[in-house]
Amino acid sequence: MLRRHYGRMMAGAVFLLLVSMLLSLTFGSVKLSISEVFYLLSNQGFNLPINAELLNTIVWQIRLPRILTAVVVGAGLAICGAILQNASRNPLADPYLFGLMAGAGLGATLVSVVLPPQMVSMALGAFAGALFAVALVFAVCAGQRWRKVETTLLAGVAVSFMLSAISSFILYFAEPFAANRIMFWLMGSLSRTDWHSVALLAPVTLIVLLLALALRRQLDALLFSDESARTLGVNTLRLRLILLLATALLTACIVSQCGGIAFVGLMVPHIVRHFFGVTSVRLLLGSAVVGALFMIWVDNLARLILPQQEIPLGVITSLAGSVFFLLIMRRQRL
Repeated sequence: MLRRHYGRMMAGAVFLLLVSMLLSLTFGSVKLSISEVFYLLSNQGFNLPINAELLNTIVWQIRLPRILTAVVVGAGLAICGAILQNASRNPLADPYLFGLMAGAGLGATLVSVVLPPQMVSMALGAFAGALFAVALVFAVCAGQRWRKVETTLLAGVAVSFMLSAISSFILYFAEPFAANRIMFWLMGSLSRTDWHSVALLAPVTLIVLLLALALRRQLDALLFSDESARTLGVNTLRLRLILLLATALLTACIVSQCGGIAFVGLMVPHIVRHFFGVTSVRLLLGSAVVGALFMIWVDNLARLILPQQEIPLGVITSLAGSVFFLLIMRRQRL
């Protein structure tokens, strides 16, 4: 019965995701109908009329890579949140709250100000910054204190504020036009994404998902206690280190391409647990699909809510996530 319920929920979520991707191709300054989108997708590059050449460029070079990037980013952030929450048994765990997002943002800011804008260098800088943030959180929560929700949460928030302040200090002395561009990027945006972004993020997201699925039994063992996991032969310290490095890598790559998009990893896993289940396989696969669906519509809202303007994604997700965060804190009585 539970398996059939999970199958129906997953099938419905995948169907909604595919429909959302198709509808998103029609949104934008140039309105397209569903029939036009089908024509452009099925006849791409084959004897298109003159007016369809422009629409073909809009769909294949602008909208489709942006939508696919939104899918990968939403899935990646949700997967990171699910991994961190299960690995730490912390219902408030999230790449943003653990300092990973701020650390990756600092690394990418340093690279973008000091070095020429190159995709690989920004990704490496963001990864180094995320690792630095992880090291700081571990240093603060040394010993047994990391097991406490309050300690890890406060350490992550403190690290996030500190690294964000350093980023702001660097931007203060940067060239004004570059500073404005970086500030908009740090708030999260898919406006500069292209097929290169898809090519970078999709493999990393898939690798992290497959790694977490391969370690699903160990993750499920951690849900009970460290002692129970050790009796089952799980090396808890090594497992958490591997998962933290994997989430740091994925978060860094996402930040290097799309900036800081907060709270997706906090909200989506909680929603998925309610509808899909709490075991690792259901949680990870459900988070990937629901996170992708969520990010697509956040991006659509960011593009459509104001005429001729685009709202940073981080503004929308932070507004929704802060309310969700307060509700979780009240429910957990923190």
